[in-house]
Amino acid sequence: MFRALCFVCLAVLTGCIPRPSLLVNPDAAEVGEVTRVFFATAREPLTGIDFGTERALDVRFGQIGVSVPPEHEPGRVEVTDQVPDPTRHFVAAENAAYDTDVAFRTALARDLRARPRGAREAVIFVHGFNTNFAEGVFRVAQLSHDFGITAQVIHYSWPSLGHPLGYAYDRDSALFARDGLEDLIRTVNAAGAESVVLIGHSMGAHLSMEAMRQLAIRAPKSVPNYVDGVVLISPDIDVQVFLSQTKRIDVLPDPFVIFVSKKDRALALSARLSGESNRLGNVENAQRIADLDVTVVDVSQFSQGFDLGHFTVGSSPALLSIFGQLPSVGALIAGDQSGRTGLLTGTVLTVQNATQIILSPISAISGP
Repeated sequence: MFRALCFVCLAVLTGCIPRPSLLVNPDAAEVGEVTRVFFATAREPLTGIDFGTERALDVRFGQIGVSVPPEHEPGRVEVTDQVPDPTRHFVAAENAAYDTDVAFRTALARDLRARPRGAREAVIFVHGFNTNFAEGVFRVAQLSHDFGITAQVIHYSWPSLGHPLGYAYDRDSALFARDGLEDLIRTVNAAGAESVVLIGHSMGAHLSMEAMRQLAIRAPKSVPNYVDGVVLISPDIDVQVFLSQTKRIDVLPDPFVIFVSKKDRALALSARLSGESNRLGNVENAQRIADLDVTVVDVSQFSQGFDLGHFTVGSSPALLSIFGQLPSVGALIAGDQSGRTGLLTGTVLTVQNATQIILSPISAISGP
C-alpha cells in the first residue's frame, strides 16, 4: 500500500507537465535560436524522427537542430503535447540520421575540426527517469543555451518508459543501455574531442557510473583517458553502490562534481521505494563519501517546487546566471567558489578528500 501511495504522489506531482514529441518544422529555424544536438539512442524508432520506449539492441545515431523560442525563460523547457508554436515552444527545426557509428563519428569529427584547437570540447548528457526522447533532446538544448555552452553537446537517450509508474522498467533499461554509452564515450574520443565531460542526471547518473565502471574493467585506471570531467546531477544511486562503482573505476576523472539537494522530493520517494534512508543525490553531507576526491555542491536553497527539486542546477535562473558567466565547461563544473560574481556565496568544507560546497543566494544570508 505504501509503495502504491508513493507512486500516486509522484504521478500527481509530474502529471501536469505536457509530454512533447518530435515534429520537424524547418521554419522554426527562422524564429528561434538553433542549438544542434548530436544523439545516440538505445530506443526503437517511431515514425518520423522520434524514438519510443522499446529497447533496441542496435544503437542509432543522428543530429537534431533544436529551435529555442525567442520567449524562452532560463531554466524552463517550454513544450506542448499539441502542435508546437516556434515563438513559444522548443521545436525540432532540422535533423540528420547516420546509418552507422562510423558515419556518426565522421560527422562529429567534422564539427569538432571546425573549432579552433583548444576548444574542441564535447559534453555527453545522459537523461534521467521518466523521460521520453523529445524531452531529453530539448533538455540538452536548454542546458546548452542557458549555460552558454560552446562545446558540442551529445545526448545519450536510453529507453526510459517515460511514465511515473515505470521506475522498475527504467532501472532495468538503464542497465540494458550500459554498452551503448560505453561505446559512445569511445566514439566521441575517436572523433577528436580534446576533452569529454560526462553529465548524468538522476537514473542517468547511475548509467554513467556503470559505463565508466565497464571502461575500467576493460582497462584498469583508464577512465580519465576517456572522460575528463564528470557531473552527477541529483544522482539516483544508492550510496553503497556508488562507493562500489568508484572502487572499481579506481582513478576518477578530475573534476568530479555531484550536485545534491536535501529538498529533492523525487529522490526522497525513490529512497522510500527502495527501502533505503537516502540516495546519493540528497545526502545530508559529504561524510559518507569522504574518502573520494570529489566535490559535492549542495543547491538545496535554490530548489523550487515545479521540478520537485530534482533538476535545480538546470532549472534555477539564479544558478544559470552564475554558471553561465563562466568561460568554459571545465570552469562550469568546477563551480564558482570565490563568490566574485556577487550573486551567491558558499560555505566550503573539506571532509577528508572530499570538498563540500553549500551554495546560498545572497538574499538567503542577508535577511529581510
